[in-house]
Amino acid sequence: MPSLSTYAVFIATALALLAIPGPAVLYVVGRSIDQGRTAGLVSVLGITTGTLVHITAAAVGLSSLVLASQTAFDAVRYVGAAYLVFLGVRRLLTRGEEEALDGAPPDSLRRVYTQGVVVNLLNPKTIVFIFAFIPQFVDVPQGHVGAQIFVLGLTFACLGLCSDSLYALAAGTVADRLRGSPGMARFERWFGGGILIGLGVAAALVGPHRSK
Repeated sequence: MPSLSTYAVFIATALALLAIPGPAVLYVVGRSIDQGRTAGLVSVLGITTGTLVHITAAAVGLSSLVLASQTAFDAVRYVGAAYLVFLGVRRLLTRGEEEALDGAPPDSLRRVYTQGVVVNLLNPKTIVFIFAFIPQFVDVPQGHVGAQIFVLGLTFACLGLCSDSLYALAAGTVADRLRGSPGMARFERWFGGGILIGLGVAAALVGPHRSK
């Protein structure tokens, strides 16, 4: 384990990062507004699962596959962008609650969870933080580098789980109180779809490894 002072700085840094909404947070908010608090919290579990996969990969040394290759990182970034745009376009093409009233059910919680996993697996912000930033807090002379990365990553995942859950509860609560009105149904559809498409475009255009 790193020293207590280093660990405290890491926690403060992680909280500062989590306070800035990224693709994962906006996905959770959009899903919470779209289907309520339960779906929002399930999407948080999916996001956290994706984070844990990255943590495990970093702990066993796979981070170099992304960090050492511009092509590999860009591939992940563009696939993630395309997936977000796909989800957004699909959302815009549905009719929200109007469609549900006609007998078409909303996305199952299993699908909500799976989409959350995929969104964070392809989230450049998560990849860079875990693969590039966490190692800066590792005390190499103490040894057990993989274990240190895993502990720091698990801390980040737990903090993210708490902060994302707060976003889901807040957004879902507001949406639940307004749900049922035609205006809210349209807002859910256009807000959710627009956010996802915007995130996809931003992920494709902005990245830490832009070529000069």
